[in-house]
Amino acid sequence: MIHRTDRAPRLPIRLLPAAALLPLLAACAGQGGVRSSIADGPVTVGIVALNDFHGALEPPKTAVLVPDGAGGTRPVPAGGAAFLASAVDSVRAKYPNHVTVAAGDLTGASQIASSLFLDEPAIGVLNRIGLDFNAVGNHEFDQGTEELLRKQTGGCAQHTSRKPCQIEQFKGAKFRYLAASTFRADGSTLFPATAMRSFGKGRRKVQVGFIGLTLKGTTDLVTPEGIRGLTFGDEAEAINAAVPRLRKAGADAVVVMIHQGGYTSGIPDPGACQNLTGEILPILKRLGPGVDVVVSGHTHWSYVCDYGQIDPAKPILLTSAGVYGQLLTDITLEIDPRARKVVAKRARNVVVQSDPYVSPRGPVNEATDLPRFAPRADVAAYVGTYAEAAKAYSLRPVGKLSGPAVRASVGGLNNQGGSLGNLIADAQLAASAGAGAQIAFMNPFGIRTPLNPAADGTLTFGDIYACQPFNNTLITQSLTGAELKAVLEQGFDDNGPLQVLSPSVGFTFRFDLSRPVGNRVVEMVLNGQPIDPAANYRVTTNSFLANGGDSFSLFARQREAVTGMSDLDALEAWLKSVPPRQVPAEVRASPAG
Repeated sequence: MIHRTDRAPRLPIRLLPAAALLPLLAACAGQGGVRSSIADGPVTVGIVALNDFHGALEPPKTAVLVPDGAGGTRPVPAGGAAFLASAVDSVRAKYPNHVTVAAGDLTGASQIASSLFLDEPAIGVLNRIGLDFNAVGNHEFDQGTEELLRKQTGGCAQHTSRKPCQIEQFKGAKFRYLAASTFRADGSTLFPATAMRSFGKGRRKVQVGFIGLTLKGTTDLVTPEGIRGLTFGDEAEAINAAVPRLRKAGADAVVVMIHQGGYTSGIPDPGACQNLTGEILPILKRLGPGVDVVVSGHTHWSYVCDYGQIDPAKPILLTSAGVYGQLLTDITLEIDPRARKVVAKRARNVVVQSDPYVSPRGPVNEATDLPRFAPRADVAAYVGTYAEAAKAYSLRPVGKLSGPAVRASVGGLNNQGGSLGNLIADAQLAASAGAGAQIAFMNPFGIRTPLNPAADGTLTFGDIYACQPFNNTLITQSLTGAELKAVLEQGFDDNGPLQVLSPSVGFTFRFDLSRPVGNRVVEMVLNGQPIDPAANYRVTTNSFLANGGDSFSLFARQREAVTGMSDLDALEAWLKSVPPRQVPAEVRASPAG
């Protein structure tokens, strides 16, 4: 990640007489092999790649961990749109031929300065950065299909409860969304499946084809009403269908941007690939020939992997650049224009280092051995306009908390809600008491950031909005004890990542992952009494879960359902009612034994 320029020493220039130059020129003219080798060498194409930006206009103040050289890690301040713009410019400057791509979730679950304005400023930032293509991610559908189409084409048509074009006339994305596996009822794709970009001229011309697509499981991750009429097809099938078309159209290289990804283990290293796991692997396994690079996302992980080490028949370069624009991937393709193929490829993740800051755990200082990017002035000014407009919402105090509340991390995966999940579940239980609620659950993947109160315990609306930016409502429904167990089992059913729902106060459960699927919840207790399989219980969740989100499909039955206030209103009311609100300390969901 260290920039270095190696230059040969500069020699003095001597002017030769014209008569002396003639034999030299004649000699050069006869060296056709030398000239031909230069002219027929590979063409270099640089690809700048990012993913999961999530409208992170300002530095998110969550550090990137990089190796410290002593077997551990160190935090580095990273992110922020103005810093990202400079980092992209720096990488692009290396390549006369370049293209900038993304693997989805550029909008949705965004910072308040972007989300309050329907992510119009996130699109504006990406336009200024010069993004060319983006694969549609699941969060691009957070506000529904029609709103996503508006993000592409522009305009001020209102498709949500929020008014568009509050700050400026929205002109839409200058980049092209791609969606090879997202189909309308008539079989057409919602956006184009592929794109092509040419570089060079004549015999030196090369073409790179791009395929963009989201994950098949998008239906489990967004509100059903927002994607009505769409289907999300098999990822590998869509890629395998598109590659021959691109090759036939003249593509010398094929790059896939897919909103699906993996995880690695070991010491966090943005450029490493140790023990790759995750949903991207079965997709890669089924790919036919012809794919050179896969730019991935969704898991918020960072890696650079040579898939050829797993399957030598598929020397695919696999990359991911983490989350929030804190990293970007610098990919180099060497393309032989005569053989019409990639002859070399490499990649590295670049830390988008920004200003130092102080975290709840202490200072996060500059890494002097890594590049430091100055914020690009035009992007900083643009972001400042929206940040100032959102300030009145963001800085409003909403209550006090006794200390930090965080989501649990187990094995590097944030699949448990921890003290923060319990706090949110308690707030939702209290808010739905009028609907008879006895239990509430919070899904861990619906918690985006920790709650870190100020020194006096104060939390602002911006704090809780960053934590829960999805604008969900609360839904209370009836479940039998048997149905309740079946719902909890869905978090352990091997269908997607393991998820441990955070329960409200008074409810505890234990699970045993060594047992067969469907029989892993071994104990459920409410207020000291075992759950009766035949009895009815009133259970509250956010509307995303209640509609079957995160693969908890059994919640979607919604028997005797009552709709309540928003999840943010519930959390604010809970914080205000007892200042300071104590952070729950007890463990409510735990492994058996």
